[in-house]
Amino acid sequence: MTRRHCIALATLVSLTVITTISADAQTSWVSADRNSPPATGQGLGRATPADPAKVVGHDACVKCHASEVKVWQGTPHAMTFDQLHRTPEAKQIASKLGLRSIKHSGRCVACHYTQQSDPAATGPDASPHVVAGVSCESCHGAAKDWLDLHHHYGGQSVTRLTETPDHRAERIASSIQAGMRNPTNLYLVAQSCLRCHTTADEELVNVGGHPAGSLDFEFVSWSQGTIRHNFVNSDGKTNATRSPEQLRVMFVAGMIAELEASLRATAIATQKATFAITVAQRADRAKKRLQSVAAKVDQPILNQILDVVAGVRLKLNNEAELTAAADEIASLGYRFADQCDGNGLSSLDPFIPTGRK
Repeated sequence: MTRRHCIALATLVSLTVITTISADAQTSWVSADRNSPPATGQGLGRATPADPAKVVGHDACVKCHASEVKVWQGTPHAMTFDQLHRTPEAKQIASKLGLRSIKHSGRCVACHYTQQSDPAATGPDASPHVVAGVSCESCHGAAKDWLDLHHHYGGQSVTRLTETPDHRAERIASSIQAGMRNPTNLYLVAQSCLRCHTTADEELVNVGGHPAGSLDFEFVSWSQGTIRHNFVNSDGKTNATRSPEQLRVMFVAGMIAELEASLRATAIATQKATFAITVAQRADRAKKRLQSVAAKVDQPILNQILDVVAGVRLKLNNEAELTAAADEIASLGYRFADQCDGNGLSSLDPFIPTGRK
């Protein structure tokens, strides 16, 4: 990710960067069977901001993920905690919307910060408060319900490196069921990214002048650059790159997630203005990219996704139809990432970008 793109994410650059996007999407999949995508609707199967009452904070992750946290601390995701509210661009947007505090406004916090609350507290202390920028739980889900499941490897003497494959599969499935967006399913990760790279807030864009999102966002290049923190298989020693097969799945999963997020954003559009035009164009672009991919590979799930979106009308005040399509695409995207090992996608290799700084 270049410095310009870092600033675009962390400082809410002006609307002239209309080739940028932010969304309403952090995922809580609920499925006991990893081969059966969870049901959509009622907030399931889509990405939502981390619940402050279930946020444990990134300090809870350091014991097992010190290397990952160290990488995170050097990224714009972490730096936004100290920098965002001080920038002229953010202050200007807040002023236009009448927001007194960027760190206490839900519409800002949902993407740029991590909030935590103490359910046992009363009075002012019971209100959620910002504890970090875009942190572990912003992307992997509030951890209270899945943290113990996530680091239980099958016994007191068993480590992540000696855990049996069967127990690992069961552990990951249980963690996802409890709300974790585990990168074993790459669509869950793609949804986390698109949550804040597709702005699903019409007033924020049309009145506040916030970018309509990150139109130049691409899942592989943006996730495999500065923010890559893949130390799991080396027990914290090596920040590994993804295999060619995994990158192929990521490449396609990112397109599916972009289509889903763009449809959700278009669903809330009520005025023919910058927001509606931009997110609808992005949805149409995502559809065309998937059509191009489907023509190059034999993947029936991609054809099912295209069938879903084929009859969808990208028009104002069409929330029910667009949301239903997005829900179905979310389930199909999860299934694609779960079932596809990337071996049948080699024809896409010339088009897959490298990690960006």
